[in-house]
Amino acid sequence: MTLHPNAKTTPYQRQLLVERVRRCGWAMEDACQAAGISVRTGYRWLRRFRNGDCDLHDRSSRPHRTPKRTSAPRERKIERLRRKRWTAAAIARRLGMARSTVAAVLQRLGLERLSKLDPKPEVRRYERERSGELLHFDTKRLGKIKGIGHRIHGNRRTRSRGIGWEFAHVCVDDASRTSFVEVLPDERGETAAAFLRRAVRWFRERGIEVDEILTDNGSCYVSRRFNDALDQLGIKHRYTRAYRPQTNGKAERFIQTMLREWAYTRSYRSSNQRTKALPKWLRFYNHQRPHSALKEFTPMSRLRRDRSV
Repeated sequence: MTLHPNAKTTPYQRQLLVERVRRCGWAMEDACQAAGISVRTGYRWLRRFRNGDCDLHDRSSRPHRTPKRTSAPRERKIERLRRKRWTAAAIARRLGMARSTVAAVLQRLGLERLSKLDPKPEVRRYERERSGELLHFDTKRLGKIKGIGHRIHGNRRTRSRGIGWEFAHVCVDDASRTSFVEVLPDERGETAAAFLRRAVRWFRERGIEVDEILTDNGSCYVSRRFNDALDQLGIKHRYTRAYRPQTNGKAERFIQTMLREWAYTRSYRSSNQRTKALPKWLRFYNHQRPHSALKEFTPMSRLRRDRSV
């Protein structure tokens, strides 16, 4: 229950006032003076109680009847035009109504935003049963560091411009969420292919064979060098749906965590210092950090389980 910001009484105080008057024999004037309200207000709460309202909560100020409310046929016309993606202003002009009235009707219908006309896509969650069945690959561009940046000191006038970019290449196992990351100078096909080979070797050293990978349609992943490397390794290549980053959601979510807990968690003085801090954080993520999607187990514990099967 939400009380009026200027209310002097709560439902408990109102019930106490009624109790004092009806059972304790207090005069209404004395009970109202003790509660700090007028006698008229006191009688109003007493009358509400006698009419069967024992809780004495605030009532809505909305009227019981609205004689001038927009008629149902007119509301159906508004809804029909809205579902054709007409704006409130266009509907008002077409029907000869005030725009505010049309907006109120759309609010009542739950169509105040055009985005509500489109049904939300069904969230399809999946998880492979065994580690190595599917690896998610992605890249994240990181600005090179030359001194402490504006994210830390807040002064955008002292930003270092034109010093370039470097790229975090990310590999996430679908079943265990175990991750392998390297910071590389670019995201060209040959660079991504070399990262692929090192990632596959890293998982093989831990007893996990890779069956297939999932990437977006980035230039490095559709390149001949990258796909030749996949053919040599005997790994199947799958692509995400165009304009649907959710398809590669596990990699996208890991990148968010990586940026928050490693890239932007402290004030690095150089790109090299930031890169040197990555292996330590990655060990923490894989070996110690509980993962909610794994029922608070760590990624490496799931990887070891699959390796022993």
